[in-house]
Amino acid sequence: MSFSRRDFLRTSVCAAVGTTSIVRTLFDLGGIAAAAELPRGANRTAADYKALVCVFMYGGNDGNNLLVPRAGSDYTQYAAGRGEVALPQNVLLPITPATSDGRLWGLHPSLTGLQGLFGQHRMALLANVGPLLAPLTRDQFLNGSVAAPPQLFSHSDQQVHWQTSIPDQPPHTGWGGRTADLLRTLNGNAQVSMSMSLAGSNIYQVGDIVTQYQVSPAGTIGLDNFTDGPNGDPVSLAIRSLLTNHTNNLLVGAAGDVTKRALDNNALLQAALDQAPALTTVFPDSYLGGQLNMVAKLISVRAALGLSRQIFFVATDGFDTHGDQLASQSSLLDDLSASLTAFYNATVELTVAPNVTAFTASDFGRTFPGNGSGTDHGWGSHQIIVGGAVQGGNIYGHVPTLVTEGPDDSGEGRWIPTTSVDEYSATLARWFGVGASDMATIFPNLGRFNNPNLGFLG
Repeated sequence: MSFSRRDFLRTSVCAAVGTTSIVRTLFDLGGIAAAAELPRGANRTAADYKALVCVFMYGGNDGNNLLVPRAGSDYTQYAAGRGEVALPQNVLLPITPATSDGRLWGLHPSLTGLQGLFGQHRMALLANVGPLLAPLTRDQFLNGSVAAPPQLFSHSDQQVHWQTSIPDQPPHTGWGGRTADLLRTLNGNAQVSMSMSLAGSNIYQVGDIVTQYQVSPAGTIGLDNFTDGPNGDPVSLAIRSLLTNHTNNLLVGAAGDVTKRALDNNALLQAALDQAPALTTVFPDSYLGGQLNMVAKLISVRAALGLSRQIFFVATDGFDTHGDQLASQSSLLDDLSASLTAFYNATVELTVAPNVTAFTASDFGRTFPGNGSGTDHGWGSHQIIVGGAVQGGNIYGHVPTLVTEGPDDSGEGRWIPTTSVDEYSATLARWFGVGASDMATIFPNLGRFNNPNLGFLG
């Protein structure tokens, strides 16, 4: 599979010490003490298996060309408003949602695999979702009577808002990390972390107790040129020997313990992956395809790892389409569709499709009017949910009125979200096992919104 320089740099974070994010651990030794305190729900047990897979599209995917009105005056209005970046009517892939707002819809022509999953009711769309502090109308936004999240239209800030679901204060954990902290004891015999990233460090999986475990699309990372076991080279044997030495220096001792745990976990995971069943499902030869292929393999060895719950993070980028959008987004969505479809098929092959839910997220949507051959930073956008438990074949939420300065526009065709990230994420977390009484722990602002369960998961 092919990797760009950016891909390499992202997945190389902390690669020198392998998959346990040792650098963060050394700077967060307070977490060792925190681990002694059990969170709410700590005594729960799980007889079933579930996995959440976050697919983050860095750069801000243009949802206005993901889901398009495909008929009559609705398409005419869309084409007039989008200008040069409008998709031709005859290339749209028709879908028939279970519920309708009166408009006929089509998908981007690159989404052939996802169109098929939509028809099988294994894929759903969530319309116009984004970070909010509270429900917000156009008038409230324009007159400032209800606060909006800070630093709107900023890549880095909106990525943090999406991944933490805490847009009104500086966060130090992500909602995936808080979920892992809460439910970690469901993995009573866990050999490695339940939070695994295939795309380097991210705040989504940062918790107070559970540390994100980094894996590459090709497998474990480990120490360069380190050969474990009695037949290792002299340097590798010396490293293992040093790690057994006792020291009275607490920092050096903690660093040694973490390094030893990283090496042990690396060896354990590699041994498990060596026994993974061969998949017949073919994944795209791409960075995203490789990540999701490895996620499927990690799911296949879940029993050997003692895991009943797993949270994965994968990512792709290039969605900051200020120019040449039609060509670049077409390629990006082709890869997204093929990779997600292959991943779903792999979960069917592994007989875990009802237990695995993949969902997309992105910095923000993009402006409805084009800027010529591209679009600029927006706000609300549409997201995709795929899995055997998905109540698919439907569009959830409210698709904006596609009119600049219309009722859903914050200005310049940037849609004000009508569904919050909190509601979206809480629906996923509830399916994953977070109880209603614990929702405020994971999503402190959820009580400000009306729909803590959007219904797209059974």
